[in-house]
Amino acid sequence: MTYQATLDWMYQRLPMYQQRGASAYTGKLDHILELCHHLRNPHTKFKSIHVAGTNGKGSSSHMLASVLQEAGYSVGLYTSPHLKDFRERIKINGEEISKTFVKEFVKEHRSFLEGGSYSFFELSVAMAFQFFAKREVDIAIIEVGLGGRLDSTNIIRPEVSLITNIGMDHMELLGDTLEKITMEKAGIIKQDVPVVISEYQEETAAIFEEVAKAKESDIYFAEKEIEETYATDLKGSYQNHNVKGVVVCLNVLKGFTITEDHFRAGLSAVSANTGIQGRYQVLQETPLVICDTAHNREGFKIVLDQLTKENKKTIHMVLGFVIEKNLEHVLPLFPKDANYYFVRPDVRRGLAAEELRETARKFDLKGSAYSSVQEGYETALRAASSNDLIYVGGSTFTVAEVI
Repeated sequence: MTYQATLDWMYQRLPMYQQRGASAYTGKLDHILELCHHLRNPHTKFKSIHVAGTNGKGSSSHMLASVLQEAGYSVGLYTSPHLKDFRERIKINGEEISKTFVKEFVKEHRSFLEGGSYSFFELSVAMAFQFFAKREVDIAIIEVGLGGRLDSTNIIRPEVSLITNIGMDHMELLGDTLEKITMEKAGIIKQDVPVVISEYQEETAAIFEEVAKAKESDIYFAEKEIEETYATDLKGSYQNHNVKGVVVCLNVLKGFTITEDHFRAGLSAVSANTGIQGRYQVLQETPLVICDTAHNREGFKIVLDQLTKENKKTIHMVLGFVIEKNLEHVLPLFPKDANYYFVRPDVRRGLAAEELRETARKFDLKGSAYSSVQEGYETALRAASSNDLIYVGGSTFTVAEVI
């Protein structure tokens, strides 16, 4: 099969959370363990850092990889979801997994995969583990997909675990209270493996401490460990929390030599070293266009606060969500004096633009519905003056269509 035919088979054959939502979430580790056993357990053949959290885990994973690259190591990086191409999920030193490896992996294991009920995510995780093992990386940064305790990535035994923060997201799968969600995230804490918490939260700290104690794991709250801040090329003041977690995590990591120069060089060149996209990303300067993949209440609070600091005349919001998003939970956060362009991301789970517009009206958010992300975005570009700001967001899928 060609690379595209291989992807088509993966998308059509294997349940994908990004397309199907909760129905694609297995909520157990049996399948990934079975699949990795078939592959001769590649996840046991490289060192790793495991990263979880409601917000910031993607940025933190890329920061970790960038600093370790600057220190001269071969660094695997597994993240999800991808924005444009599946290969964004699996990288070594910023270089995406080859199309050839993807094709050959699926070709070699297709009959086995067709004999089981594996998800798209389980396949992608297993492929990443195999790739990192075969390429003999010095260390791999593994980002949790969803939750932690029952996430397919949670079969590794990392050198350090990093949890960024906790917020109310994916409640239909992880629980409807902060305590329940915290327990799911804390599920990545392993016996005698140190854990770093990037952001100290009174509501969750005691739970992390209790789990760490039970696992005999040293626990570090990054905000209490260091006061110094490091500059990073990733935009947004909220990156300060992520940076502190990353620095403490790498300070705790044993067996790797990382100097102050490595920290500063790596944190200031995350985009160049890893190719990260969609985190408060500036698409153009005049008018200023910013996109961000924030998709929950906590994430939107941070991004919207940052947007107000841009001091632009008028804000134009190109917004598109998925159908299961609790709009009553997030729309009240958005400014009433902005101009809105309601769009539907081009995925199965995309919420109809007209439905979004009608719900937004309940919160005094006024604008028009457009048949596509591109149409809404182009209309905003035509309407905006040079001193205005255009924000594109609401969903990873909305952002993917403009970058």
